[in-house]
Amino acid sequence: MTFSAFGEDDFTEHDWEHGLGGLHAIVRDGDTIVGHAAVNQRHLLHEGQVLRAGYVESVAVHPEHRRRGIGHQVIEALEPVIERAYDLGGLYATEAGRPLYLSRGWVPWEGHLFALTPDGVVPTPDDEGGVLVFDTGALDLTADLTCDYRSGDLW
Repeated sequence: MTFSAFGEDDFTEHDWEHGLGGLHAIVRDGDTIVGHAAVNQRHLLHEGQVLRAGYVESVAVHPEHRRRGIGHQVIEALEPVIERAYDLGGLYATEAGRPLYLSRGWVPWEGHLFALTPDGVVPTPDDEGGVLVFDTGALDLTADLTCDYRSGDLW
């Protein structure tokens, strides 16, 4: 289903890996999976404090089932998990997915973004504007934010 939702060229082996583990929300139409999202634990560094983030990955809706609220359903199922188990929620939004998250109260991170890599902490300016966060409490959204390392897309 993820390949049909993203297209085979846009859903990489690393994207697949990022969606494994964690908690999954699934919507079915009979025996067919038509919607999916996963939340996995990541660590984010904010103003010298390590935060446990529920990072949303692999949000997908089967092309024949889009515009029926399925994306809302899978995100709605994960948000209480994020609120109870993590310091904040995070995700990288595509342009197509961004309106969904904004309508649910996710907000753009306004500060500069970085990633901890084998080469040290590196800026990730191309990701700025795409990272959204949820249930942040009193975090300064204009401060720098650094993510932990992983293969493929860092955010």
